[in-house]
Amino acid sequence: MATDARAFYSAHLRTRTAGGTRTLGLAWVVYGVYRLAVTVWLIAFTTTATLMFGALLTRVPDPYSLMTAFHILYSVAIVWSGVSALLGMVAGLAMMATQNAARILVVAAALLALPELPFGVMLGVYTLTHVPPRD
Repeated sequence: MATDARAFYSAHLRTRTAGGTRTLGLAWVVYGVYRLAVTVWLIAFTTTATLMFGALLTRVPDPYSLMTAFHILYSVAIVWSGVSALLGMVAGLAMMATQNAARILVVAAALLALPELPFGVMLGVYTLTHVPPRD
């Protein structure tokens, strides 16, 4: 069974072209720019998001701990988006330059992109299914 899968995969690798890898690299660069725009958007609207969440806490017995949790989660979202943007752009540029050097970067970028609906899921799953495994 493993030999059948290996034979199928090696036959599939021969049909892959450098143009397909470059197209996937370009898709990662575009996704990275998109995530960078989302990061800037999140940073720009931090005050608005804080005021909106704070308005919900008027009748809560301990609003300060919930506000602290909100700030922590919002900061995690900003950092996640920024790291995903930078890693996506670097992985895409590495894929467009060479095929072998970008494997680890692309897998890391795909794993970070998976929770982001819908584009991260589409690009992450496609990348994880089309990046060749290590021999």
